[in-house]
Amino acid sequence: VMSTQGLSTTWQEWLSNQSAVLGNDQNNSTRFSSTISGNQGSAVWHGNPRLDELLSTAQFNLQDQESIFSGGQRSSGTGSTNGGLVRKTGGRNADGSPAFDQIVPHGGYLWWYVDGISDDGQHGITIIAFIGSVFSPYYLWANRKDFADPNNHCCINVALYSPGKKRWTMTERGKRFNYRDASNFKVGPSDLHWNGQSLEINLKERAVPFGQKVIGKVTVHPEQLFNYSVPLDEQGKHRWGPLAPTSRVEVEFTEPQLKWSGHAYLDSNEGDEPINRPFLEWDWARSLLKDGSTAVMYDVREKNSREYLLALKFNQDGSITNFELGNRQALPKTMWQIQRHIRSDKTKVAVIQDLEDTPFYSRSILQSTWLGEEVSCMHETLNIPRFSATIVQMMLPWRMPRLT
Repeated sequence: VMSTQGLSTTWQEWLSNQSAVLGNDQNNSTRFSSTISGNQGSAVWHGNPRLDELLSTAQFNLQDQESIFSGGQRSSGTGSTNGGLVRKTGGRNADGSPAFDQIVPHGGYLWWYVDGISDDGQHGITIIAFIGSVFSPYYLWANRKDFADPNNHCCINVALYSPGKKRWTMTERGKRFNYRDASNFKVGPSDLHWNGQSLEINLKERAVPFGQKVIGKVTVHPEQLFNYSVPLDEQGKHRWGPLAPTSRVEVEFTEPQLKWSGHAYLDSNEGDEPINRPFLEWDWARSLLKDGSTAVMYDVREKNSREYLLALKFNQDGSITNFELGNRQALPKTMWQIQRHIRSDKTKVAVIQDLEDTPFYSRSILQSTWLGEEVSCMHETLNIPRFSATIVQMMLPWRMPRLT
């Protein structure tokens, strides 16, 4: 655990004293081709243009006294506080709001994930803020010798999906570039800030492979906060849970010029060990339902042959209920031959649009049937053996530069 002794600067003072500027971020690698699929000029999310019918989601301060919430596997309802006063978990406070000062063990990780789609279906965005960049070759290599300090491997991944203005950034930074306290998480020139009501994300990054500027602000307005965290693996060392599964988002960028609003989703994942230890692969999907609730599917396969399915509905009144899903269905393989799956009430499933197509990971928009509704889902597939493959690890630095 990193010591906080000698931390005398405030958040504002620390920001004003930083000398790192965007112009010094030399991360414009040009030797790795883009992995974002085409469909140039088409809507990010097809169907109802407003989506109302288908979708509507080296220095830091530590405060390690907090109650862990865990509803258990396949839990119903909002659950209850288990155990005593221990360190924070799930990257959140007791009320479900983000807590950026959580202790992350060496070799472990914590990330916050945001995705949003514009009301007209033409624009999309995903943002992942990592403490312990789990998909980084640098963190994987560091953990092979001895479990490494996750605070020395932080990054903010940004993907913009707008016709003619697609961008993708993922620059990892060492601990001297990073700062976090209860309400703030700064990685280089970008930061996340919880203002008590909304999550403000200020971005100053460089895209790969061509080094274009990515400068803007994203504000996530939760409609309901959830203090929910559930294990994903048999040993309980890896956990997931939404903070604000149904939210509104405002997006405003000067580089590239973009301004839109829509619905959004916010969750977190955390682990006490490297992510490649227990998992083989998983499929994840979420969709906003007609009643304003958000349904989430997590279909996990571990290396020990254990399979685990979560199908949870996060309701507007703050309750959580299980729902039934049909059999696992194979989807068309990606260009990189990743086999995707989704579970659906009916056999009719379709890939509407591919957003990310990489050697070990895909992100897509799918059409499926959940709870008797035809829904459009944000969907992801992660293949851990592909990620761990030597050839993939050699390729990744061209997409994930690092500043130390």
